[in-house]
Parts: sequence; C-alpha cells; structure tokens
Amino acid sequence: MTALLTLSDVVVRYGAITALKGVSLEVEAGEIVALLGANGAGKTTTLRAVSGQLRCYSGAIAFDGQRVDGMAAHDVVGLGIAHAPEGRRVFPRMSVLENLAMGSYRFRRTRQEDLERVFTLFPRLQERRGQDAGTLSGGEQQMLAIGRALMARPRLLLLDEPSMGLAPMLVQQIFQIIGEINAQGTTVLLVEQNAAQALALAQRGYVLETGTVVMAVDAAALLVNPRIKAAYLGEGAA
Repeated sequence: MTALLTLSDVVVRYGAITALKGVSLEVEAGEIVALLGANGAGKTTTLRAVSGQLRCYSGAIAFDGQRVDGMAAHDVVGLGIAHAPEGRRVFPRMSVLENLAMGSYRFRRTRQEDLERVFTLFPRLQERRGQDAGTLSGGEQQMLAIGRALMARPRLLLLDEPSMGLAPMLVQQIFQIIGEINAQGTTVLLVEQNAAQALALAQRGYVLETGTVVMAVDAAALLVNPRIKAAYLGEGAA
C-alpha cells in the first residue's frame, strides 16, 4: 500500500542552520501518527515543510503519490492538506464565522454542510459565531483553529500542539474531538508535547531529536519504551 504522505530524506535549512537533517517518515491513509520531540527538535519545521510554508533544501515530500515539495502553500491546501498551526493564529478582529470562512477559501464560498460539521464537533463555536476571535478563550481559539482547517475538507490534517496552554479538562476534550475527526475519515499528523495523550490516540509515532528521526514504532510500544517514558512521560527509566 502506498502511503498517503511520504517524506524522503528531507533537509530544511534556516540560513546556515540545518533544522531537518534527512527526515523520512510515512503516514498511511486513516492513521493518526504522532510526532514527538523536545523543543527545537524539528517537529514544527516538519509540518511547515509538508504544508508548503517552508522549502526543502533537498529530499522529497509526496502526498498521495504526487510531489508537493516546492509547491505554494495554497496549492498544497488544494490537494487536501490543512494545517492548524502552533499558537492558533486566528484572525482576532474577525468573527468566528469569518475565520471559518477563511478556511473554505479554496471553494470560493462557505459550504453550509462544512459549517454544520464544525459546529457539531465544536458547539461552543456555534454559540460564539458572531464574536470576534480575539475575545475567545484559549480553548475556544484552539477549537476555531482546528475548525478553520476542517473547512478546507482536508484528507490530511496537520495539528501542531493542539493542547498547548489548555486546562486538563479541555485537553481531554480536544483529544476526544481529534479522535472523532479521524473516525470520520481524516488522516492526522499530530505534533504534541503531551506525549501520553498523543500516543494513547495514535497508531504510530516518530521521535525527532535535533532534526533527525531516532525512533519510529507503534504508539503502544513507544508508551512503554523506557527512554520515551523518561524523556516525555515524566517517568523514570526502568
């Protein structure tokens, strides 16, 4: 089976700094794949390279068998990849509805069925639909960032730190919704500092260290790996 997303020896540089040093990974259709690593490991850079926000210095990125490295970001969205970035990046002076409409720009109009899907997943957004995004709570802004990405009807959803800064109860809710999105048929590549939650949800995981993949294995195996437990789960190595 051909993977939906394939990165092959991807190198990304910021000037003289090499952020990704030959990263290779695969995401199969229907999976949730977790990408773990410390700050500065290259996780966000990987997502930005996939979504066309960063150019590869070398290597290749393919989506459904088609090369996407070198494509403009809006063309990548058109193929079916949407990115909910770290920090939410909502448009603060635009309403919730206007933010969601920005996610559906590739269709040149907002589709009612897409709005209904987002409002079913995030009822709070329907309650706040006319409210400026900048006045929402952090959790509501995260819901809006994910909802805006879903308006593009992605086949692959890139999520960068969706639980960052949220209260524990909201973290549980966000991860439950990510599971529902996946169950509805959307493949997910998830960057997340909350390794325990991410690995409990994902089928497979990759661990990045200083721009290099150092581990790639089933999520269940990562959960019990002593090195992972010590580094990311707050448990001493056995």
